[in-house]
Amino acid sequence: MNHVHVLSPDIIAKIAAGEVVDRPASALKELLENALDAETRSIEVHLEQAGKVGLAIKDSGTGIAEDDMEQIFQRHATSKISALDDLFRINSLGFRGEALYSIAAVSDITLRSRTKDQDTGWEIHLRGGKKLDLKPVTMPLGTEIEVQELFFNTPARRKFLKSNTTELNQVLNIFIPYTLMYPQVRFKLTHAEKILVDLPPAADFLTRAAESLHLNEGHLILAQQAWDHVPCSARAVLGDINIQRSRRDMQFIFINKRPVQSKTLSFHCNHVYRLIMPEGCAPFFALFIDLPSEDVDVNIHPTKREVKIRDEQALSALIKHMVEHALMTGGSPKQAALPGQPEKTAVPVQQALSAAADERREGTRMSFAEQGEEKPAHHFRITPTEQYSFPSKAMLYSQGNPALIKQEGSLQEKLCRARFIGTFIHKYLLFEADQKLLVIDQHAAQERVTFEQLVCQMEKGQIEVQHLLSPYLLELSTQEMLSWEEARAALEDIGFSSTQFDPETIAIHSYPVLIKDPGKALRDLLSGEDFARAGHENIARRACRSSIMTGDRLNPEQCEFLRKQLLGCRDPFTCPHGRPTLIELKEEFLDKQFLRT
Repeated sequence: MNHVHVLSPDIIAKIAAGEVVDRPASALKELLENALDAETRSIEVHLEQAGKVGLAIKDSGTGIAEDDMEQIFQRHATSKISALDDLFRINSLGFRGEALYSIAAVSDITLRSRTKDQDTGWEIHLRGGKKLDLKPVTMPLGTEIEVQELFFNTPARRKFLKSNTTELNQVLNIFIPYTLMYPQVRFKLTHAEKILVDLPPAADFLTRAAESLHLNEGHLILAQQAWDHVPCSARAVLGDINIQRSRRDMQFIFINKRPVQSKTLSFHCNHVYRLIMPEGCAPFFALFIDLPSEDVDVNIHPTKREVKIRDEQALSALIKHMVEHALMTGGSPKQAALPGQPEKTAVPVQQALSAAADERREGTRMSFAEQGEEKPAHHFRITPTEQYSFPSKAMLYSQGNPALIKQEGSLQEKLCRARFIGTFIHKYLLFEADQKLLVIDQHAAQERVTFEQLVCQMEKGQIEVQHLLSPYLLELSTQEMLSWEEARAALEDIGFSSTQFDPETIAIHSYPVLIKDPGKALRDLLSGEDFARAGHENIARRACRSSIMTGDRLNPEQCEFLRKQLLGCRDPFTCPHGRPTLIELKEEFLDKQFLRT
């Protein structure tokens, strides 16, 4: 009995489609690339239920001739290559001829198109890869494609699609990079009749980056360079020290106008930013690199996101030098927020919103960092007040702390008796106890204290809130705005009261007292998925990243207060993210370093 058989064409088509199209975002990627290859000057995308029910795209490109309407839905039908050698000279985004074939195999698709040589356009309708209709239609120059019921005939794949918010974020992750790479093209994206992105043609890459990502153009640096000894040129839009992200969600690399992933280039660029930013802060950058097509292999991955570059290390060295030079010569200084003004000078919220709107109409963009005159004077969260009590041994025992002072000489018992002797580079707090040096990481320690206090307040439903007479105006990216809309009610529950100021900005009216930097904390909260369903500890862990930071100056009283707060924690020796808060250096260790026997 034969155990091996050849799969049917229907199964082969669906398997092949799964390699190219696994969610609405991947279908959009293929259609976007086709439109851009057709030299379009305008792209409009309309989504229903994040593309799961409907995805429509319209471009003003060169169009598709009547004779090619049926041919383009055949597997590996392409006008981009004709011989094997062409694979080594790829200058287009798409070239394999799999996009429309794969999408048509798992959806109901209608394509309309007209070229400049045709008096009328033509429309073709397919369902599950089977042609249903072909007829002439009246339409302008370009192509319109409607994809409906994606994965209607592959329910197993449809079952693994995520929520609309998650799928919409994936769509934006695909859509936004192309808006950066093609500033001369108009891009519009709507979802459920709501405009998410609407970008007119921009004069240059820097302007488009600021508009597309909602960044302050004054905090962006444009760098470009061509090298005589190598056939390579590069352009970069770099964020300066004032643009700091909690994750690497605004880092883009383009090779020959194709958005790609390159661990080597990404590593070197992030390494350069360590010159001006601390660990834990991710910069914004967009690299646009042009290489000879024969030096780039774009055919190593079905989605073409990974490419193979000849002599990638040498290229990375050139890019690293260019980025470093631009940051060191063109960056602006850090714009720090200032202490708040006396309460009598503050204005009501509605008045502040009206004033802000007037300023925006006059072209003055108010960023979070620039509203220092309305920021409360919360320099440090470790100011001793009567609301805190310091734990005694008996109190620690009663709390059931597993690291209690049950034995003389334990680390916690030493910390309880330790004497403060100084600080080192405004980063570490030094204490001595029993001929041992105890070193506390001030940021990790305060994160632990803030985390436990915030979790406790959330569990009791008694979060201490700082109300603002004048709101913070915080610009969000399109993805962050989507997350904020979904998580708005959950944010209210933890003390973040906010309203939408305009399509790109929210106004923060209150935030938890324990949070030092509400703007950064809110971005951290919105950067994770499924915030609305996250538990108290997960929420607090994200929010407490904005605790006292490395480099903040603490006086001896504040250092002592932080030590006592740390002693009251249930888990005092690690921060919420797993790093140690305290290490012990013994006299023997120091003697050994100084060669004392």
